[in-house]
Amino acid sequence: MLNIVLHEPEIPANTGNIGRTCVAAGARLHLIEPLGFRLDEKNLKRAGMDYWRLLDVTTYINYEDFLNRNPDAKLYMATTKADKLYTEVNYEPDAYIMFGKESAGIPEEILVQHKEECIRIPMAEEIRSLNLGNSAAIVLYEALRQNYFQGMSLKGHLHRLSW
Repeated sequence: MLNIVLHEPEIPANTGNIGRTCVAAGARLHLIEPLGFRLDEKNLKRAGMDYWRLLDVTTYINYEDFLNRNPDAKLYMATTKADKLYTEVNYEPDAYIMFGKESAGIPEEILVQHKEECIRIPMAEEIRSLNLGNSAAIVLYEALRQNYFQGMSLKGHLHRLSW
């Protein structure tokens, strides 16, 4: 099972959206505190819709707690500072893909210890970053694609009519 890790997320709607994406993708969500919101906040639940109750989510008191509780995690760190593109790595079926807080990203003190695991999404020069929810979805679905969308429904269906 793939894993999304949010390091100190600040905006509840982004985290709610990412939670919903994790449910759709069959992925786990890991939240590293401090959080910029409470987990029972309305905006978080609204963005996650009624899917939040289906989410496999774990919280950690800090980055060290995350590492201690996931000692064998194969971790990739999404950052605008990386040289390697997110499409240039091979994601294991149980990979952990980490994103930083909206205002500052993953702390550079962490990034410099993991240069080979740092990945980036290409974008126009004048843009500082993408929305956190969009970034998580882009990288998560690349990891799913590489793993042949294992365990996911690959056929669509109409609600009222049939093909």
